[in-house]
Amino acid sequence: MSNLACLAALAAAAFVAQDQPQPRRSVCRATIPGTATPLGVSPQVHPGRSVAFPLCAPGESAGQPLFASAVPPTASARSALGGAAVPGAPQAPRTPPPRFDEVQNVPHGSVFIGAYTSTPLGLARRVFIYLPPQYGADPARKFPVLYLRHGKGDNESNWTTDGRAGVILDNLLARGAAVPMLIVMPNGGTGGALGGGSSPEGIEALGRELLEDVIPLVEGGFRVLPGAANRAIAGLSMGGGQAFLIGLQHPDTFAWVGEFSAGLISEPGFRLEKHLPGFLDDPAAVNRKLRLLFLSCGTEDQRYNGHLDLVDKLKRHRIRCQWFPTPGAHEWMVWRRALAEFLPKLFQPA
Repeated sequence: MSNLACLAALAAAAFVAQDQPQPRRSVCRATIPGTATPLGVSPQVHPGRSVAFPLCAPGESAGQPLFASAVPPTASARSALGGAAVPGAPQAPRTPPPRFDEVQNVPHGSVFIGAYTSTPLGLARRVFIYLPPQYGADPARKFPVLYLRHGKGDNESNWTTDGRAGVILDNLLARGAAVPMLIVMPNGGTGGALGGGSSPEGIEALGRELLEDVIPLVEGGFRVLPGAANRAIAGLSMGGGQAFLIGLQHPDTFAWVGEFSAGLISEPGFRLEKHLPGFLDDPAAVNRKLRLLFLSCGTEDQRYNGHLDLVDKLKRHRIRCQWFPTPGAHEWMVWRRALAEFLPKLFQPA
């Protein structure tokens, strides 16, 4: 018996004898009314695309069926002919909507790859620059900029390939959830010099490179808005420590600072007073210049408790900050979520 006939038989049996035991399945030998054609055990498709549904009374093997008709096929009947699905039948699961970090059917930005020479390091460098869809659509418009830094072992390409920064911002912009901006992703290594990108000497050199080489390159070649209110800096892991120190050491250059899972600020010996002399002494001045200080870490990351300590210290000294813990360890999904939380907060009116 076909799936459709089985469904119909069950429905009819339940209607006729709801409180009686289930009868044995029997073969119906009745015929289509007005014909000598046996009904059989499956729907009969006839000329004119009519269909007959044979159902016998419980316990009967011959005689009149409970229901037999020759009518134009309904939506249920068309299912047997290859049409619509049978109501109540198991359906294929619906495709879940794309995640915030997956490519969606929205306008997409583009990524420009530029080159420059690092003045303090003497190295040839590349920089990845995401341009929002509005950059090409509105040629008279100028945009704010996020300078986004990668982690140790990665390079200037990883926020695009692994972090999906452009995809995340595309999706936010399509919903009107973020301000259109450029995302500038420079190289955060030191080429093996100065103790690497996590040492104080390395971070100092990378800060000079950013201010002397990268920002002039961007502001000289792209339509961007000037001033600290239109510049943000953020990063993950090693790049998070760089963004935290470079951003807070230069409040006249960056008004928006974010760090994700930085090891530097989570070390047992980390002292804010050493790296940022005077930062805690005048919270009113810090809060006046700093539009956003955003901290994030995965709850299973070994750096998590160090972040909690830093957040507590900032609050005790009345420095405004926003804390965003998220499930996960030291991994890209944590940093993508942090970026998706951070981007809508940038460049908003006071």
